[in-house]
Amino acid sequence: MSVRNTAKRLASVMTATGLSLALLMPAGPAFADAGFRQWVAGFRAVAVQSGVSGAVYDQAFKGISDVDPVVLEKARTQPEFTAPAWDYFDNRVHDQSVAVGQQMARKWKPWLDRIEARYGVDRNVLLAIWSMESNYGEILKRDDIMRNVVRSLATLGYADPRRSKFARTQLIAALKILQRGDIDESHLSGSWAGAMGHTQFIPTSYQSYAVDMDGNGKRDIWNSIPDALATAANLLRKNGWQAGKTWGYEVRLPDGKKFPNGSKSLSQWQALGVTRANGKPFRNGSDKATLKVPDGRGGPAFLMIRNFSVIKRYNNADKYALAVGLLADEIAGYGGLVQDWKRPFTKLTFEERQELQQRLSEHGYYDGKFDGKIGDGSKAAIQAFQAKAGLTQDGYPSMEVLKWLRQK
Repeated sequence: MSVRNTAKRLASVMTATGLSLALLMPAGPAFADAGFRQWVAGFRAVAVQSGVSGAVYDQAFKGISDVDPVVLEKARTQPEFTAPAWDYFDNRVHDQSVAVGQQMARKWKPWLDRIEARYGVDRNVLLAIWSMESNYGEILKRDDIMRNVVRSLATLGYADPRRSKFARTQLIAALKILQRGDIDESHLSGSWAGAMGHTQFIPTSYQSYAVDMDGNGKRDIWNSIPDALATAANLLRKNGWQAGKTWGYEVRLPDGKKFPNGSKSLSQWQALGVTRANGKPFRNGSDKATLKVPDGRGGPAFLMIRNFSVIKRYNNADKYALAVGLLADEIAGYGGLVQDWKRPFTKLTFEERQELQQRLSEHGYYDGKFDGKIGDGSKAAIQAFQAKAGLTQDGYPSMEVLKWLRQK
């Protein structure tokens, strides 16, 4: 029997044993911790057979004796994303993310020059990914977000049947990262699901794409900005990034005309009456492109070329790839959308969104961070204020609500 098959059998037996113990034992942390410790002890054999040194395994789990309750809570409460388009993009493509991106472009220009020359990936796309993944590294400073990767993945491997197979695979990869010496166990931090560093790579993706750009012998995406950005560039290049080309174009559609699904050349789209929203010509008429209207025909429309699909190899969601493209264009100084999202209220600037959160806090409706990002906590606070003020309880971060708060 192969090592892989043996590991799979051992892992499945241990998962079943661990879950059975968890179900049979009375509720309480002492019993839960005992089951977890038994799982950790049993998984050691799987790790060793997969090429992880026993000493590395023991050192990685030193001091880890219980599951991470924050990880389990996050795993339970990940919602389906059904928010409107404007909600997703307003929280990611805004004046603050653009301004910081331009600042980072100046600060890291020598390294971006080298990375762009080596991999052929547009620096502004890399900066946009950095913003999307970790807010230019700011989330790495937050103890309420960053977790011990080994503990997180072991927690999911032991206690989350939906993610246990993924988590066990990622845990083996994380242990091999420690074994290689790129980072030590005290600094192997990541998200609740194990995404790591400035550019948020899961361990297996790190193994495939991590780069030592600064030449210090370590592929350190946690502390080295050159390594993190080069790693992102390497992923894009290896997945087919076309150097010197954009991700797509905002376009205008002729009124009332329907278009068939599928890919056509930009010249063919132009012959059908589709033009660039800014009035400029398409750069290369032979490029194949697909039409996307994420907010319906009344919102902005886009023709996406090959590099858009490559960005989706980072995160397989149209909204994610489009946000990266739009943010990259604004960081580069090309300007924002010609046709805005179908937003049913007057949009706030990033600073006004922070002011909104602060005023909601002053009135006792909000207890989160003043980060300008309108998540569930901010929306609930807005709705509570709207209910008290006799307004429509839509939860929108609007200028209308801010004006009401300013009057209080």
